[in-house]
Amino acid sequence: MSILSREEVEKHSTRESCWVAIHGSVYDVTEFLDEHPGGAQVILRCAGKDGTADFDSVHDKDVLSQALPPSALKGIVQPDTLAKASRPLPKTSATTEENPPPPLSSIINLNDFEKVAQQHLPPHAWAYYYSGADDEISKREGQEAYQKLSFRPRILRSIRSVDTTTSILGQSVSLPVYMSPCGIAKFAHPDGECAMAVAAGEEGLAQVLANGSSMSIDAVRAAGIHPNQPLFQQVYVNKDIKKSEETVRRAVKAGASGIWITVDSPVVGKREMDERLNLEVQARDSSAKGQGVAKTMASSISPYIDWEILKWIRGLTDLPVVIKGIQCVEDAVLAYQHGVRGIVLSNHGGRSQDTAQPPLVTLLEIRRYAPHLIQSNMQIFIDGGIRRGTDVLKALALGATAVGLGRPFLFSLAAGYGADGNRRAIQILRQEIEMNMVFLGVTKLSELGPHLVNSMRLERDVAGSVKL
Repeated sequence: MSILSREEVEKHSTRESCWVAIHGSVYDVTEFLDEHPGGAQVILRCAGKDGTADFDSVHDKDVLSQALPPSALKGIVQPDTLAKASRPLPKTSATTEENPPPPLSSIINLNDFEKVAQQHLPPHAWAYYYSGADDEISKREGQEAYQKLSFRPRILRSIRSVDTTTSILGQSVSLPVYMSPCGIAKFAHPDGECAMAVAAGEEGLAQVLANGSSMSIDAVRAAGIHPNQPLFQQVYVNKDIKKSEETVRRAVKAGASGIWITVDSPVVGKREMDERLNLEVQARDSSAKGQGVAKTMASSISPYIDWEILKWIRGLTDLPVVIKGIQCVEDAVLAYQHGVRGIVLSNHGGRSQDTAQPPLVTLLEIRRYAPHLIQSNMQIFIDGGIRRGTDVLKALALGATAVGLGRPFLFSLAAGYGADGNRRAIQILRQEIEMNMVFLGVTKLSELGPHLVNSMRLERDVAGSVKL
């Protein structure tokens, strides 16, 4: 292995010849610049420098072997000889040392985790995780929709115990809750998605690994508590379809239980909190270029896909396929007709098109116009705005199989909590679900139904007519 001097590395600091040092190893990434999912500019600011801090803030080290050929490694350089790539990102105003987080025992609901995360996440991470599109109407209404539903509790049922177990695409889980795909979990905690895998394994949950995960699926699988714990792979179809094929093949090889194709964000939404922060960074540092985290992460997604994409995925694997991002009953019916194993009613957490209707309204649309889907063998999942055990039970009573949570699992990783924070969040949900099942007079999830929910206030928001 060649020993490189500082001068040799620094000569390769342009788009035409771009070398970057990561953990002492020097890589020629010139040919990779335009392939990088985060855009070329993110790498170019590290050209001829030590980019370790930039790399580690987003990626796990094993990503290098997947993204670059062996020939890209040019040699090694002595630590601390190179200039560090400047990361013009503001620090959090209250570091963990100055303002230690409260003990997990004092966290009693998921909203508590959000408040703690806001105090301890760096601003760029908070903006990326928290922000919604435009005026964030869809983000707010996704949560408010659950508040428009009322329970109709049953009494004198002598409930001695409840069973919260269910099955997601044939995989047994302890709760009707799964970890939604969340990009760059390493912003919240160094262990990122691996910490989430630990918590999922300990608590018996399924995890959907984001296409933009900080960690490789192999690392996440290895971090799990049980060798066969449910792990699904999210796929955004890349502009270079071969990149998506590689993602699917790696998932199959790693033992993923299914592929979740996300279709509700063919272009990135206008996330203004994220964009404003990026402008502030550029105002402080005129050399800083690029765009917000969300736009950077989404720059490689192809908007040119249709239902034919299902033929492509079935040509690669026979794993169950889920379409994530159904926002109206018409598309739910089309998904069923195309034979998918599951759908996720989702508007991307209010992060794509603002004023898109809440996923819970889409579920009511299905109940009104295509009730046969709820009785079919296609599982219906729902995400967006779920913060309470009561929200989970309302969704299931109206026909959902399970619900996904994204932001709460990121927030409960933050402030150094890691896997323990995720476990605490799951335990809170578990307690709320079990308690409210007793209030409703049910002993198992299959006993839930629309008779236990008054949905009249939300029914008014359902489309008056549709064309199936």
